[in-house]
Amino acid sequence: MKILKLLVLTCLSFTFINCNNEQPAAKKITVYTVGDSTVKNGQGKGDGGLWGWGDFINQFLDTTKVTVKNHALGGTSSRTYQNLGLWDSVHKKLNKGDYVLIQFGHNDNGPVNDTIRARGTIKGIGDETEEIDNLITKEHEIVHSYGWYIRKIVTDAKAQGAIPIIMSPIPRNKWENGTIPRNNQSYGLWAKQIAEQEGITFIDLNNCMASKLETFGETGVTGTYFYKRDHTHTAAKGAVLAASCIIEDLKTTDNSLKEYVVDAPKIILPKKFNMFLIGDSTMANNGNDKATGWGVPFPKYVDTMRVNVINKARGGRSTRTFTREGLWDAAKNEFKPGDVVFLQFGHNDAGKIDKAKYRGSLHGIGEDTQVVERDSLTETVHSFGWYLTKMIEDTKAKGAKPIVLSLTPRNEWPKGKVERRADSYVLWSKQVAEKENVPFIDLNDSIAVQYELLGKAKVKPFFPQDHTHTGIEGADFTAKIVAKILKNSKPIGLRDYIFF
Repeated sequence: MKILKLLVLTCLSFTFINCNNEQPAAKKITVYTVGDSTVKNGQGKGDGGLWGWGDFINQFLDTTKVTVKNHALGGTSSRTYQNLGLWDSVHKKLNKGDYVLIQFGHNDNGPVNDTIRARGTIKGIGDETEEIDNLITKEHEIVHSYGWYIRKIVTDAKAQGAIPIIMSPIPRNKWENGTIPRNNQSYGLWAKQIAEQEGITFIDLNNCMASKLETFGETGVTGTYFYKRDHTHTAAKGAVLAASCIIEDLKTTDNSLKEYVVDAPKIILPKKFNMFLIGDSTMANNGNDKATGWGVPFPKYVDTMRVNVINKARGGRSTRTFTREGLWDAAKNEFKPGDVVFLQFGHNDAGKIDKAKYRGSLHGIGEDTQVVERDSLTETVHSFGWYLTKMIEDTKAKGAKPIVLSLTPRNEWPKGKVERRADSYVLWSKQVAEKENVPFIDLNDSIAVQYELLGKAKVKPFFPQDHTHTGIEGADFTAKIVAKILKNSKPIGLRDYIFF
């Protein structure tokens, strides 16, 4: 009994001894990133397709040993990041052995004092100051140089036993004679000078990334690594490229963070969703310049870096024949949760039910049927609404989102107005959409209104072959209208993926 008590007291007295022979788990170090929107855009969720390199650098590191925390904030400069208390919130959390990756400069070039952002810093790394009455905060402020603010972050981090690393700002997607200008005479230079003076690691992210982008050429970069609409913020692939540059340069240094770099990183890019187009020749790729469906030019109005546009429309098909021929089953087998499916029929559903092409469907949206004998086969034909409802239900069952569009108008002008079929296929499409509680787009009326604004003479070239099928120019006109409707519709939920 005395021996047992002695053992218990020994375990309690010497806490460094583990009586169960279990080793305490090693505490993870933290890698903090501080910077602007090129490090973390928005909430770091890829809003608008824009990402910062801080959202992907964790994929290059052994996250069983390190934790990456992205504390960058869009719109900040080295000055406002600190004035807003953002650096203080990181500084207080730093432990010995943590790392701080620092990248500022894009916003430091703005005005020192104005009523919009007042975020600029004095150029260079000197000790000169400028006293202002901040027009935004209404407070008296002493503004320092870019280098002064960067140095403060560095010295604060060192005081906590953390290891700061400075990056030059990423390059913008701007080109001059086939090359991307470097910032090695401005913020890239000043960032390097502070790193040298403080004896810490400097990574020339600007030059590394620009050099890699130049190998792709401007056309290879725009639309893959950067969007055409934004020369500063990277798409997902651009952010990954920036992160890979940091890691690549880090390996050439003696900085201990390189010990946590994984040998063969598995890079996971944001998953794309699919946008399926299901319909007839007015949507399809018919291989004919004089009969081009609007689905052909439509992808140029869609963010194809985040969305795959898959055109499954087929010329000459109605809801009935698209179903009967197995085209619908083949398409729906590709649907995945989160996909979007556009459904547009009507032109061919008005055909003969029991003759020739056997593609007509019964009028309306009811449950009535008609038995048809064709080619020694018996077929039970349903209503237009029945087939469309089945497509919607099948789409929902796959976890995809159906969107119903009315058929496009023909180039027919009874009584000087573009033909509408508001009492038939447009109406029935709308009724089915409302019944199934899915979005409905009255494309027929939207196009007809625009045709009437142009006038009959200007619309005529849109239809080089007949009164139903548009040529390339007319198809693009329709695609733009679809894009505009999607861009302006918050309930449909696709506006963030549409360019217009």
